[in-house]
Amino acid sequence: MPRYTGINHLAMVTGDMDATIRFWRDLLGMRLVAGLGSKGYRHYFLEISEHDMIAFFEWPGAEAVTEKDHGVPVKGPVVFDHVSVGVVDDQDLWEIKDRLEAADFWVSETIDHGFIHSIYAFDPNGIPIEFSAPCPDVDVRRHPQMHDRHPAKTALEGAEPLPGKWPAVVRRTPTDERMLYPGEGEVFADDGKGSGG
Repeated sequence: MPRYTGINHLAMVTGDMDATIRFWRDLLGMRLVAGLGSKGYRHYFLEISEHDMIAFFEWPGAEAVTEKDHGVPVKGPVVFDHVSVGVVDDQDLWEIKDRLEAADFWVSETIDHGFIHSIYAFDPNGIPIEFSAPCPDVDVRRHPQMHDRHPAKTALEGAEPLPGKWPAVVRRTPTDERMLYPGEGEVFADDGKGSGG
């Protein structure tokens, strides 16, 4: 099986990169670690943790979405509900809540979900955000639990990935065919240091 390290980055969209950086970097404290751009777009990356980033494309004419409450069902085409950013403990939740309220952003009360404690807010683009702190006595990663009264049929098969549910790989890509094609970010490798750091 592949070895995952986390979410490398979530790619979101903004029509106002300055307001987005002010919120994610200056209010929430996430470092701006990479930036790409040319005529017609920007693509910036902010560090959430050692393994995870959130990125934003800035496109001319992009508009903030209408705020949709976290977890409230909708009909029609939809692929996204909200982003949950993990924090170390409840103390971090209270610090974020205080910062958001001081900056006049709406933020929910702190909610006990049994395995995490959470607060909810929206960024300047209307993106629904949750901040989640683990409950010290409940570790669902180490001890998975299913409390759905009407679970999906596949969920009843357990937490672990099941072999044989997809076709097996019959041809692995040979080393001499593993090509890397140039992308916009090659500029980072060119000087090795970047700028503005």
